[in-house]
Amino acid sequence: MCPRPAPPEHHRAPELFDECRMVRARGHLDLTTVSLLTHALEEARTGNGRVFLIVDLREVSFTDGSILRPLCAAWDACRARQGWVRVVHSSTTIDLVLLDGGVLGRFPAHASAQDAWCGRTTAARGPVPALTSTRPTDAEGQ
Repeated sequence: MCPRPAPPEHHRAPELFDECRMVRARGHLDLTTVSLLTHALEEARTGNGRVFLIVDLREVSFTDGSILRPLCAAWDACRARQGWVRVVHSSTTIDLVLLDGGVLGRFPAHASAQDAWCGRTTAARGPVPALTSTRPTDAEGQ
């Protein structure tokens, strides 16, 4: 049996520049470790006013669908305050998790925090080629 990877390290307090806040995650994100990310995202949304939230996942070595709920909760909260959530990463695995969760269009990849702030997605990598969701369509489920 392989040893379990070390738990991810998250900044305890998000970085703040004006209305933009940043949360960084590292390491292995799954059901046993995602609570750290969830807490950091909740903390980043404290206070009043608009919130622009950049989630940096470039140092995440593994993730599964457990990231979907906290990312979507952050999205809903920030949008309700006329803000946004943008994700920084270069991982095909993260793209696949977001695709399977049906939120890849909501969270396109950004190469850096600066690109996320400016709304520039990673066009150089292009769309994930020939991938489709593994979820059955309504027609298939009937």
